[in-house]
Amino acid sequence: MYINLKNRIFGLDVLRAIAILLVLFSHSTLLLFPNQQHILITVIQFFGTVGVDLFFVLSGFLIGTILLKQLQKGEAKFKDFGYFWVRRWFRTLPNYFLILLINIALLWALKGKVINGIGGYFGFIQNFNSPHPDFFTEAWSLSIEEYAYMIGPLILFVLLCCFKKTSYNNLFLLTVFSVIIAVICFRINFHVNNSITSMHDWSQHIRKVVIYRIDSIYYGFLVAFVIYNFNKFIVKHKNLLFGLGLVLFLGIHVLIFSFGVQPETATLFFNMFYLPLLSISLLLLFPFFLEWKPKRFFNSQITSISIWSYGLYLVNYSIVLLTIQHFVDINLQSSIVKLIILVAYWLISFLLAYLLYKFFENPITNLRDSRYIKRFIYD
Repeated sequence: MYINLKNRIFGLDVLRAIAILLVLFSHSTLLLFPNQQHILITVIQFFGTVGVDLFFVLSGFLIGTILLKQLQKGEAKFKDFGYFWVRRWFRTLPNYFLILLINIALLWALKGKVINGIGGYFGFIQNFNSPHPDFFTEAWSLSIEEYAYMIGPLILFVLLCCFKKTSYNNLFLLTVFSVIIAVICFRINFHVNNSITSMHDWSQHIRKVVIYRIDSIYYGFLVAFVIYNFNKFIVKHKNLLFGLGLVLFLGIHVLIFSFGVQPETATLFFNMFYLPLLSISLLLLFPFFLEWKPKRFFNSQITSISIWSYGLYLVNYSIVLLTIQHFVDINLQSSIVKLIILVAYWLISFLLAYLLYKFFENPITNLRDSRYIKRFIYD
């Protein structure tokens, strides 16, 4: 398959490819060592969670940049925001609903049941203010992204209507900080009224809940604003910012792993500070990657992985990994068989993601720029 590299930012493709590969490596440990604990397994699984955070801030940066460009063009009417939402929904919703329906069908076929509260998945409310159910678990992050796409632009539109003489930049920043402050308030309320007993408990009740995590995407909005308005300064200091990002990222996690810091013993840090600091450390790397020029080798492969990343994220765990685990008891297999299963997991995941992109995602995404969609929105 030929991948058109025109108009793509190669450095962001690299980040997106890194993010999905981290997730796949993490899930590989769940496939091969479902009931085992080892420091190496823990580290790999940790970087899998970082991969999801990288997706969040990357989405925020890209969507924030789109909105800033839209405002610069004077496209501030509701129909302009409507077109923005339609473009997002054409990109995200068809894949999501298709894979959701496949997961529902698989659960019925393999176990003869449908989970309670399945309707919540169709409105992305299954983890809005409570832990995500143990079904189609990838959906927790998609709920956060969909609400981020809706809430920020809607607040921005309302502010544009109420403060017509205020600059677009100021209203954009007001939107971003209003969401971040709201999330801080929600986290404070949680911290005061709840207790955390383990890392898993913290992940379920904070990390994977919309109202406590949506700020991760808005830190991406904030960095988009800074780079968009102070581009020359940021480019000039991209290496310094990259270094600061690495120091912050490594510093936080060296301390956590060296001293065995856990959510149940450092609840305030994990509830209030860890996730924002992680987002900021990742975003400090962005200026360096934005200036990364593609090399002769592997650039098309990296871009392909980036393009298929959404499909890979959707199919690799609930559809591929859990189906393999349903039919094969990995603990009873030899090392050779485990290796074969691992290779099959990766190959099937990539094949399904490729087919999903080629025959479903890409054709539907292309519809969003059709004259019929534009006519429906603007006429």
